[in-house]
Amino acid sequence: MLPGPERENVNHGGKVIMPPSALDKLTRLHITYPMLFELINGAKDKLTHAGVLEFIAEEGRIYLPYWMMQTLLLEPGDLLQVMSTDLPSASFVKLQAQSTNFLDISDPKAVLENAFRNFSCLTKGDIFTFAYNDQTYEMAVLETKPGTGKNGAISVIETDLEVDFATPVGYDEPKRVSGTSTPRSGVGGLPSGGMMHSAGGTMAQAINYASIAPQSNTAAAGAKAVSSHFLSEGHKLKGSRAPTPKASTPVAGASTNPPQPAVARPRTNGPQPLRLPPGKLFFGYEIKPVKKKKGGEEDKENEDAKPRFQGQGQTLRGGAKKRPSAGDGEPGGKGKGKDVEDKNASDGQRPGGGRTLRDTPKQ
Repeated sequence: MLPGPERENVNHGGKVIMPPSALDKLTRLHITYPMLFELINGAKDKLTHAGVLEFIAEEGRIYLPYWMMQTLLLEPGDLLQVMSTDLPSASFVKLQAQSTNFLDISDPKAVLENAFRNFSCLTKGDIFTFAYNDQTYEMAVLETKPGTGKNGAISVIETDLEVDFATPVGYDEPKRVSGTSTPRSGVGGLPSGGMMHSAGGTMAQAINYASIAPQSNTAAAGAKAVSSHFLSEGHKLKGSRAPTPKASTPVAGASTNPPQPAVARPRTNGPQPLRLPPGKLFFGYEIKPVKKKKGGEEDKENEDAKPRFQGQGQTLRGGAKKRPSAGDGEPGGKGKGKDVEDKNASDGQRPGGGRTLRDTPKQ
């Protein structure tokens, strides 16, 4: 209804547009800022609170958002009483979305902070609107703190506001299924993964731990009993003959219907599916202690004492290595004379012509 281009923030906000004469009169009065007003519809006994956006309306007119006209049960052209008021700063407000579409907003905190920029005050019991992503959302004010009087009006300008949300209108909480979250099958009332182990008995007995434990003798036998793959006899390709097909003529008294598949039964051999009740854990691992060697230090000392690199050296020619003589390499035959002297010494004779006692003649 306001002349000029459409202004979305005016229709989805909490501020009104008043005539310039109202500003002239308010400046002469001793009022508090920011300017807050109480709007009263005496004919319907309805009231709410709002701030002012601009003073550009025609004389004798006031422009309100559409949701505010619905709250006051007003029609275009009705009389409205406007009074200046003072409201406390808000500290807490509880809101309730009027549709479950509000749950689709990924960041409601940021959306509401942006929406509250177009509001100056809130009144308990009002249902205001705001726009987001080309969609209009309705929000009811259930509780305000600190509220004044029965209306519970508060100011939301320059204040730290704590916001709480009630369950949206039309929202049904999902029903929780007791027990495990694994989907159950409709055959026999048993879970699709296997039987639920009861609380009685030990956990190892319930899951047949003996067949799945490491180094178990029953694991291979249980797996062979459960699995039916590759258990038939082998046949050679050479000289084999294809079996003669049987006649397809129906036999009297025999059923022509294909055999029905057997109903799966819980396994009794081999590893059983581990399905524990809620709040229970099972640690089924075999403990293998580390083997310690006895006398490790003594063995190490014995190994160090053993001789290494045993054996005889060999030459590349394969011949025995000759020892050099004592006279080799000495010029003038000095070495040979020394050899003679050694030979004489070995015979018991001293050099220089001396005689021994054995060679002395008898007198």
